[in-house]
Amino acid sequence: MNISLGSVSIPLKDIFNSLTGNPTGQETWQHIIQNYRLPKSLTAIIVGSGLGISGLLMQTLFRNPLAGPFVLGISSGASLGVALVILGSGVFGGIFASLFISKWGVVIAASLGSFLVLLAVLMVSIKVRDTMAILIIGLMFASITAAIVSVLSYFGSAEQLQQYIFWGFGSLGNLSWHDVLILFLIYGLGIIISILSIKPLNTLLLGENYAKSLGLNIKQSRLIIIIATSLLAGTITAFTGPIAFIGLAIPHITRQVFNTSNHKILLPAVFIFGAIVMLICDSIAQLPNSDFTLPINAITSLVGAPVVIWLLVRKRKMIF
Repeated sequence: MNISLGSVSIPLKDIFNSLTGNPTGQETWQHIIQNYRLPKSLTAIIVGSGLGISGLLMQTLFRNPLAGPFVLGISSGASLGVALVILGSGVFGGIFASLFISKWGVVIAASLGSFLVLLAVLMVSIKVRDTMAILIIGLMFASITAAIVSVLSYFGSAEQLQQYIFWGFGSLGNLSWHDVLILFLIYGLGIIISILSIKPLNTLLLGENYAKSLGLNIKQSRLIIIIATSLLAGTITAFTGPIAFIGLAIPHITRQVFNTSNHKILLPAVFIFGAIVMLICDSIAQLPNSDFTLPINAITSLVGAPVVIWLLVRKRKMIF
């Protein structure tokens, strides 16, 4: 459905023909499917499942239903890196403006920003015993980076501010096959680490003291979970921009549907639910048969938030 909808509506039969190597009704459809819509759909699957799983990891680690993939300040770090590239020329001179000429300049800047914040959080997690303290420190890092971005925005030009705001809207359609491959490789590593963390995650649900009594190395498990989240959320943000709602809400929707807190069930379920919801949101954002595309960030919240509210009100309890 996602591949079919867009400014040009393509019949499902022609989509199947294109994917199986058979000729389609029109030559241009083949080009649209292979070079634009298929990479975008795969990106939506990666983004939805990756942010959903990283949100699940954070909610379990901090035992907090409001925790999401960006509570560690990873998204804020990426935003700061991009702000330095786009807005920094107004403060630091032309070197940052020259970096922005390349699309990879933005990706590298976002990745470096996320990595530096991750490094700071990892150093803190090694020294701090209390898991909640890491959550608060992550929020403080987010506040610091937001303040720096505000200063850069003050000195930026109208054109630079517009470029930065458009990056903040998030986009799934700007990735080539080469970009999708790089994103998939790092995402795949994050998924593998998440799967290996299923047993520690289930143990952490019992509480840190009980988990210690069962022989779980809390610091090591915490470190592995933070690295998995950072690989998923940091890479996705670097390539597609910050995308809201998915990481926070998908784990809640999955818990309500399956009525369990067992991560052997939750992890694959969140993967599937995240991918489906992201594909639906992207299909809505395309405004079928229209040349306009709405910001994916706005659609994920507008579509998803009412669903979560309805599920929670209907169930009247939260499985956690």
